[in-house]
Amino acid sequence: MESRNWIGGEWSKPEAGTLEIRNPSDLTETVGYVHLSGKAELFAAVDAARSAQPKWAAMTGAARGECLYRMADLLEAHVAEVAILASSEMGKPIAEMRGEVARGVQLLRYYAAEGVRANGQIIPSAFANVKQYSVRVPLGVAAVITPWNFPAAIPIWKIAPALICGNTVVWKPAENGCLTAVKLAEIFAEAKLPAGTLNLIIGKGSVVGEALLQEAKIDAVSFTGSSATGLRVAAASAARNLKYQSEMGGKNAAVVLRDADLDAAVAAVVSGAFRSAGQKCTATSRIIVERAVYDEFASKTAEAIAKLCMANAKTEGAYLGPVASLEQFKSVNGFVETALAEARTVAVGSRADGEDEGYYISPLLVEGVSADHQLVQEEVFGPLAVLLPADNLDEAIALVNRTVFGLSASVFTRDLNNAFRFLDEAEAGMVRVNQETGGVEYQAPFGGMKDSSSHSREQGQSALEFYSHLKTCAIQYR
Repeated sequence: MESRNWIGGEWSKPEAGTLEIRNPSDLTETVGYVHLSGKAELFAAVDAARSAQPKWAAMTGAARGECLYRMADLLEAHVAEVAILASSEMGKPIAEMRGEVARGVQLLRYYAAEGVRANGQIIPSAFANVKQYSVRVPLGVAAVITPWNFPAAIPIWKIAPALICGNTVVWKPAENGCLTAVKLAEIFAEAKLPAGTLNLIIGKGSVVGEALLQEAKIDAVSFTGSSATGLRVAAASAARNLKYQSEMGGKNAAVVLRDADLDAAVAAVVSGAFRSAGQKCTATSRIIVERAVYDEFASKTAEAIAKLCMANAKTEGAYLGPVASLEQFKSVNGFVETALAEARTVAVGSRADGEDEGYYISPLLVEGVSADHQLVQEEVFGPLAVLLPADNLDEAIALVNRTVFGLSASVFTRDLNNAFRFLDEAEAGMVRVNQETGGVEYQAPFGGMKDSSSHSREQGQSALEFYSHLKTCAIQYR
């Protein structure tokens, strides 16, 4: 497969360079080629979006919703095809990838329904014969910059609310997710949105991404990626008075208390830490266990890790596959080397067949480092987690909050008093009881505190707040 741009309803092949994409599960397999764009193609995409926006915004919400319903139906018909390509491109196990694409279908239908729901409210006036109300109106052109780790779901949970609010979209995916992005654009093109409503531009962040932020005539930008890049997005957007949101890193904690159902906690913690090879911003990377059950929990978790199936991402029974790229492989292995040198190994997963032919990193659980150690404070974004003991709930919550991140946190307990106290005191945008830290339901707000988020929220009704202006209207009559 080869990448193309989708600009103004037309396909085109950029010529600013080419990248060969190899399957991280099997480096002997070439998945396709990514052709890179320059600034000219980007500005053409933005111009197409700006030209199309008035017509798209003038359509009724119901009509825009029908377009999203068509997108959902088309994607549903191609779930298997998209999942196979995405698994081949970035290494997520095929069963997990099918679930992700199905979530994209759900997201499209959820936001399609918003086209016929209320988008404002009546506001009482202090004066007689005055009707006062608010209404949400589009921002204009929204830039969407998406990562490689959720190549289907994250683009859709940005694009769908942007479109239903009446904005047009310029979408720049990460280089490692470009082939999946092109496949999605090909599917969505069949939905017959007005030309220029949705535009796909393929290119490097250092070229296309920078020009999008610094020069392009956009009205808003939604970014998901690293904290360092997210802060640059925020600074560039603030300098131009663009509306922006940045969803960034996480160092998520799961707390296991002495009264927890340990078997259920082990299953949830292992899933949170090692599904997707730990390449989720909500992945569990700090496991804080009350001392009374620490040894038992560590033993049970080690047994569970030993049974995990690491395999080619297209293997149906794979629990985790490789990390997504050579860059990821080098980065995560740097943390693994530190862990092996400076921490005690609690458990290490089995090696995958054909490991030498792919970017496989065995699941690793370690202990014996301080709460301020690099392994506890820095985002690894790989299959590595650290065990930390705590004397009681007080110490456990203090450890949860001892980080610059604040995305997701969970506690495992049967005591409602402990549960509610944790929900109140954990400094994270998403907190859970007896559930893993990974993910959130699509109808609920997604986002974090501290350095995990720019303090807005994605998904649910919160996304509609980001992708619209609130206009207050008043009329004097009689």
